[in-house]
Amino acid sequence: MTAPEPEPTTDLHRASGIWPLVHAERAALTADLADLTDKQWATPSLCTGLTVREVLAHLTAGASLNPVRWMAGVIRCRFDFDKQVAMRLAEQLGATPAETLERFRRVVTSTTKPPIPTVAMLGESIVHGEDIRRPLGIGHDYPLETVTQVAEYYQGSDLPVLTKGRIGGLRLVATDGPFTAGSGLLVSGTTLALTMAMTGRTTYCDELHGDGVTSLRDRCETP
Repeated sequence: MTAPEPEPTTDLHRASGIWPLVHAERAALTADLADLTDKQWATPSLCTGLTVREVLAHLTAGASLNPVRWMAGVIRCRFDFDKQVAMRLAEQLGATPAETLERFRRVVTSTTKPPIPTVAMLGESIVHGEDIRRPLGIGHDYPLETVTQVAEYYQGSDLPVLTKGRIGGLRLVATDGPFTAGSGLLVSGTTLALTMAMTGRTTYCDELHGDGVTSLRDRCETP
C-alpha cells in the first residue's frame, strides 16, 4: 500500500454524492454475509493471505480511521503501511464472526476515512466486496455508473493500490459501459472485470479479451 494523500480541494464537492454509494455497497455486503457459516467465514478471499472475515475487518478499520488516528498508526508502525493495515485489521476482527459482522454493520453509514479521496473509499467497498463475494459464490449487481466512477479513478491513480502503473501501455475498453483508458494493446471486458484486474485480481483476467490480456495477467501475478 502506498502512502495516502489528501483529497483535492476541487473534488470535495463530489464527496457528498459519493458517500451514499459507499453506504449502499456496505449495506448490500452486510446483507449478503448475514447467514454465513463459520466455514464460509474462514474461506480464503481474493485478497492474498486474508480470509473473507479478515477482509471485512479491514473494511471496518478503513471506515473507523480518521486522519489523526491514521497518522498515529503510521508513526507507531514506523511508516510501514502494510504493518499498520494488519494492526488495524486485528483491532476490528472481534472474537467471533458474528462480532466481525456487527462491527462492520455499525460503520455502514460512516463517513470517517483516512486521508484518501472519498472515491477511493468507494473503490475499497467494491473491490473488497468482490474479494469476499467471489470465493463464496455470491453474486451482486453493482450499478454500472458506480463501478465506472471507480474504474475512472483507478486508471489514473496508484492510491491505495498500484493500478495506474499496472495498465501502462494498454488500452482498456469496457464492453458494458463508457469506460475507456490508455493506449496500446487492447484489453476489453466488463467494467467490473477491468476494475478488479487493475487492482491485481488475476482471476478476473479470465473474463477479459484482447492482445493485452497476457501482459495484464503477468503484471497481476507480479508482487
